[in-house]
Amino acid sequence: MTRKRKRLYAVLALVAGLGVATALVLSAFSDNLVFFHSPSDVVEKHLPADKRFRIGGLVQEGSVKRDGLLTEFEVTDMRHTIAVRYTGLMPDLFREGQGVVADGRLDGQGRFIASEVLAKHDENYMPPEVAEALKKSGQWHEKPGDHNKLAAPK
Repeated sequence: MTRKRKRLYAVLALVAGLGVATALVLSAFSDNLVFFHSPSDVVEKHLPADKRFRIGGLVQEGSVKRDGLLTEFEVTDMRHTIAVRYTGLMPDLFREGQGVVADGRLDGQGRFIASEVLAKHDENYMPPEVAEALKKSGQWHEKPGDHNKLAAPK
């Protein structure tokens, strides 16, 4: 085998190795990638039942039902509402009318089964994804000096 041919095989092996490594990294990255959707996105895009994603919005007033560690509530962006079911300890700051982001999947009935629930951390904060979804829906009105102002339901 000539020196040229050995170099060619070495370069081809290196390129193939880099291709395999890149494919493995991209595969691992896509498995851990979680997209955020508002309730309107979930309804309008007809997301598949077993795909993992995050849903965010406001906890609907009067929708929270607790039974031990099981908590059921509704998340709204003032246009659409999605039922959420979570088993586990809820964050201390979780309550009706506040911003929330839940990580999980839809079940066959269109209910969101959450594996994690995140609540806002003070009275002037709302998760950026929730604020953006509310701005898109036209329910967010911010005045100078005011934070997290929602329009009255229409």
